Amino acid sequence: MAKKKINKSNTEALVAAIVQAVLDKKGEELITMDISKINNTICKYFVICHTNSNTHAMAIADNIEDHVRKTLKEKVWHKEGLDNAHWILLDYADVVVHIFQREFRQFYNIEGLWADADIISYRNKN
Repeated sequence: MAKKKINKSNTEALVAAIVQAVLDKKGEELITMDISKINNTICKYFVICHTNSNTHAMAIADNIEDHVRKTLKEKVWHKEGLDNAHWILLDYADVVVHIFQREFRQFYNIEGLWADADIISYRNKN
């Protein structure tokens, strides 16, 4: 079955909902990467954050799924990494979420691999 593509305003709403869900659960060093202007990309945006524990990573992933489903009526298309929670990936077609353990984020360095992307950083309000 082909993935449903989301129009631009829906994509931006999806990114905003995911960002809010991550911030609600205090994901660390949250960024969005607009990769839509880069040729041959698999999606339009990456949302990336990290945590210091498996439990925290799972809580963030669960909160994203719940918040997106409640606010936008969207379901995740594919998810990986839930068994060990070192790197959880949630695929929403136009938006792919990466929730890393800190050391795995540093090792895979997605921000460096996609250095041409427009990056926005978010901070949790204390």
